[in-house]
Order: sequence, then structure tokens, then C-alpha cells
Amino acid sequence: MKQGSVRRRFLIRVALGVLLVGGLAVGFHFVRARNAGGGAAAGAARSGGGKGGGSGTEGVALASKTTEGPADKEKTPVPVSVSSIALGAVSSYITTTANLVPENEVKVLAEAEGRVDQVLVEEGDRVGRGQILAQLVKDDADITFKKAHLRSESARLAHERAVKVVDENLMSREAFDKVTLENEVAQQELAEAQWRLDKTTIRAPFGGRVTERVVKPGQHVRPGDALFTVSDFDPLIARIYLPEKDVIGLQEGREVRITLKASDDTRFAGRIRQISPVVDPATGTVKVTVEAAARPAVVRPGAFVTIDIVREVHARAVLLPREAVIRELQDSYVFVVRGDVAERREVSLGLEEGGRIEALSGVTAGEQVIVAGQGGLKPGSPVKVIAAPEASDLGLAQARPVRG
Repeated sequence: MKQGSVRRRFLIRVALGVLLVGGLAVGFHFVRARNAGGGAAAGAARSGGGKGGGSGTEGVALASKTTEGPADKEKTPVPVSVSSIALGAVSSYITTTANLVPENEVKVLAEAEGRVDQVLVEEGDRVGRGQILAQLVKDDADITFKKAHLRSESARLAHERAVKVVDENLMSREAFDKVTLENEVAQQELAEAQWRLDKTTIRAPFGGRVTERVVKPGQHVRPGDALFTVSDFDPLIARIYLPEKDVIGLQEGREVRITLKASDDTRFAGRIRQISPVVDPATGTVKVTVEAAARPAVVRPGAFVTIDIVREVHARAVLLPREAVIRELQDSYVFVVRGDVAERREVSLGLEEGGRIEALSGVTAGEQVIVAGQGGLKPGSPVKVIAAPEASDLGLAQARPVRG
């Protein structure tokens, strides 16, 4: 029994040793196979890298050959359009907006109570001073007037008889004074009845146009009810409010330019008619009344207009086309054609009016300034002067700097 047990333990140890040796052999073989695969991949990479490096060198050499060329190759001229710098007058303006309104415009109100019998005018009709606009039913007022008239006649006759009697000392002074007072009261009652009768007739306060009719035939009106609006269109005025500093130097009678907002082609003259003697402390402005002296027929009351008041005039200014000036931050410059190249000039700007800008320095009258196609120019760029439409089309296609 003892020998059998020893033998079994020996066989188990041998088996474990065989398994351990076999495992180590398999592991060693696996590690060796993996190392062999990695080395082959690295060799392939080195081989490929070497070939790629050679190809890159050839690419650089090819690129170097392609970029080689004459350094002073002639540049293509840029097509541009030019305009001559001229001498002329330029003005600065105080510009504001306002509505043209009639100077005289009133609402005609009822001054008596009653029913409207007739309406004799319509909106848009021209009326004269005192012309009848409407008529109220006047039966009651007419009866009252006739009664007052009879009383006044009776009182007048009684007073005339009393005068004769008192001269003959046949009437006391007290009785005569009473008759005289009654006559005066009767005459006043007659005047009041006449006034009330007249108020049943609605009349125009001045000549002009009926711009609004709110009353209707048969309508019952009371004193204070609005019936019509009458406006005098001659003249039309605009009330504008300017800062105090802008009013300094302005004088009554100075001409102004008025432009209709609805149509920039409609321009007409006006004048400053009145300047307020005080400054509004709440706004710091001064009211200036402008009169439209000779307005076209298309300009109606209430029209919205632009008013330009001349503040300063330079009679002989060097004038640049607005299209020629390029503004960049605080600097302004233009391109002038000298020979066949563009020359950049820094300019100082003065007054601006419409499409013209005054140049205080940098250019002189008679020079040719580029007005189209200068978007991509640089100092010294060759240029070719062509017709304005072609250059303008080209300028639209180019990226151009922002202009003032």
C-alpha cells in the first residue's frame, strides 16, 4: 500500500511538469510570432516612407519650377472711369422737415340754436369773405325781430311827441325822461333781435376754401357746434424748431429751398418770415416760421416737406464727385490718373452738397479723378480709361470700400 501511494504522487508530479513545459513552449512560440509580424510592418513603413520622401522632394522641385518666371512681368491695366475736378459754388444747409399748413384756418361754429335749413357749400369750394355757407330755420328769430321793430317804432314816435310837448312845458321832466328811456330800451331790443336773426345765417369769416363740412341739412345745432372748416391757402407756412446755435446769423427774409417729400423733383422757393425772439427753455430751440412763397399747384396744405436753409456758401471751391471719395475710418482719399497709373491722394473734405464734395487739400482743379473701377486699385496700379457705363458695371462687380 505504501509503495502504491508513492507511485501515484510521482505520476501526478510528472504530469504537472509536462503540462507546465507545454504551456511555456506555447507561450514562447506566440510571443516570437507576434514580434516577427511587427518587424515586417515597420520595414514596410520605412520603405514606404523613403519612397514618399522622394516623391515630396520631386513635388517641391516641380512646384519650384512652376513658380519660376520673370519678376517684372507686365500687369494688366484696370479699366476705370474718370471725371474732371472742377471749380464751383457749394453751400452748406440747415436741413429739417415740417408740414406746410395754412396760416389762416378756422372752424366755423354755430352761434345760434336751431335746425339747419340749407347747406350751400361743399368741401373744396372756394368762398369769399362773408359768403353764406348754411342757413338755419329763422322763423322764430324773424318773429322776434318784427315784434322788436314794432316796439321800437312805437317808442320812437312817443319820444318825438314828448319832445314837442316838453318844449311847450306841457310834460314834466320826469315823464319825459321815462319816455326817453323806454325809447332807448326799445332800440336796443331791436338791435338784439336783429343780431339773433343774423346769427341764423352761417357766413365765411374770410376768403379761402372749405376743407371740411360736418353739418347736414335738418340737423339740430347748438351754439359752439362745429359746422365747417375754412382755410386760406395763400400763403402756406411751416413752423420749424431749430437749436439756438443754428439760428445765430439767420435773418428774416432769407431764402430757403423747399422739397416735397412725396416727389423729390418738386422743389420751390420760400423765405424766413419770422424768427421767435425767445428760446424755449424746455427744448433749447427757437421757432422759425417759413413761408412758401410760390408753391406749385401739386403742393397741398398738410404736405410733408424738407426745408433747406443756406448757412454758408463757398463760391470758388474745388469740387469732387461724391463717387470718387473713399472713406476709411477717419481718412478720406481719391485716386487720380497720372499718365497710365493711379495715384492715391489723401484729401481733406469741406462742405457737401448733393453729389459734390469740397476738397480743401490734396487735389487741384482740372485733374482727372477716378469715379468708377477704383475698388481694387493700389498706388501705382496701371489703369485704362474707358466709358463710364462699362467702368460702373465693373465697379459693381468688385468689392468696394464703404463710401460716405
